[in-house]
Amino acid sequence: MSLFKAASTVSVLTLASRITGLARDVLFAAFFGVSALTDAFYVAFRIPNMFRRIFGEGAFSQAFVPVLAATRTEGGDEGARRLVDHVATVLLWTLVLLCIAGVVGAPLLVWALASGLRKDPAAYDAAVVMTRYMFPYIGFMSLVALAGGILNTWKKFAVPAASPVLLNVMLIASIVLVAPWFQRYGIEPIYSQCIGVMLGGVLQLAIQVPALRRIGMWPRFGLAWSGLRESWNDPATRKILGLMLPALLGVSGAQISLLINTQIASYLASGSVSWLSNADRLMEFPTALLGVALGVVLMPQLAAARASQDDERYSGMLDWGLRLVVLLAVPSSIALLLFGVPLVATLFHYGAFTDADVRQVAIALAGYGTGLLGIVAIKVLAPGFYASHDMKTPMKIALAALAVTQLCNIALVPSLRHAGLALSIGIGALVNAGVLLAILLRRGRYRPRPGWGVFFLQVIAATIVLGAFLLWANQAFPWMQWRAQAWVRAGAMAGMLAASAAIYFTSLALTGVKLRQFVTR
Repeated sequence: MSLFKAASTVSVLTLASRITGLARDVLFAAFFGVSALTDAFYVAFRIPNMFRRIFGEGAFSQAFVPVLAATRTEGGDEGARRLVDHVATVLLWTLVLLCIAGVVGAPLLVWALASGLRKDPAAYDAAVVMTRYMFPYIGFMSLVALAGGILNTWKKFAVPAASPVLLNVMLIASIVLVAPWFQRYGIEPIYSQCIGVMLGGVLQLAIQVPALRRIGMWPRFGLAWSGLRESWNDPATRKILGLMLPALLGVSGAQISLLINTQIASYLASGSVSWLSNADRLMEFPTALLGVALGVVLMPQLAAARASQDDERYSGMLDWGLRLVVLLAVPSSIALLLFGVPLVATLFHYGAFTDADVRQVAIALAGYGTGLLGIVAIKVLAPGFYASHDMKTPMKIALAALAVTQLCNIALVPSLRHAGLALSIGIGALVNAGVLLAILLRRGRYRPRPGWGVFFLQVIAATIVLGAFLLWANQAFPWMQWRAQAWVRAGAMAGMLAASAAIYFTSLALTGVKLRQFVTR
């Protein structure tokens, strides 16, 4: 499977996930609006998600996938199978203890993430209760991350990329079916989301099982103490655990930044946490469709190239990934900056979601858009280090970026409020990506292929043309006034997006960019 085909598969399935996630958020905003209780849900849901990103999809995957790919390259499928059994055993025991601790310590976690919710005791108590209901979600998702790492190493990308759709489907079902039922019986409807989250976690793990069995890699969990001791003493398992510590610190940098930002937002105007969460959902479209897809595909391939000492292939894959990032992230960034109100209005401006909410989310979206290129580029650059089992360098850079982000918060939040939080994250991401790139270049790991200067100018020229069109489209249609004409607005948005893609890629072709170079990689 070519890199482009693999990335396209992941991207298309991720798009399905993001579309269903967007449908979920549109229904959520229309049914629940923006209030202290919606802030409480976002805080409670963010807690297991934060741990999932740190432990499951973050430090664990970054340490596990390169070691698994190298083990398979050097020791074949049998060696890889032993490693999977041992890692799965240690992971299962760890998750059981972590879930118990999370349920017991929910009040402390909510206080650490959003102590400002205490200004509304009902919202604070609701956040604690929902955290207890949803915290075990991290257990299911960490096992999904284990399964995804195995399947991606075997170049089976479809199931891991498609599984998040199930969470969104369950959350949509809980809004449509469970929330009205709760309302009818006097139960706060927001609690229906807890049921959707847990069912979504169960289903996501369940669909991994047949896929793992087909490749003969369903892990054998050691449930006895002797099995845990044997797994713990495996040198490869200990190596993964050793790599996880710096990776954990590196991933924690971004999550600590998110935690601090949520904490700050909880002290701002009511609804600030929800505005940032809605903006984050839109920003995740280009981040996931491009950055996540490239990271998922490149990580095991880069690790295999390093294990076989094929430096030319390793550098070539990084070059291809970075060119694709520039090609698609730069115009996406301009769209978030210049076309935020139409995007937010088309997607969220229904039911209890007000005109003021649209404007506040659009402002936050512009802040995220400023740093989109960095946010996406990190997904390509960081695996370049992980593939060499170098976790310490990205860790140090991530912690430095955390410091930059918080310094920006001090400077920006007093005047820009919640939008300053989003802009600070964007600036920190640009710094992170820039330093990662500089170190790869300095070490000679990445050797850019000829033509970068001309290519960058071509992308900038096409983006300027696109930006002019988006500025016109932003003013030419009554996006906010079309609130009661949802299908008219949706049709206009579809037309604008199609026209934007046509204008951008036509402009690229006129400047001489040959898109086929990305397809044939």
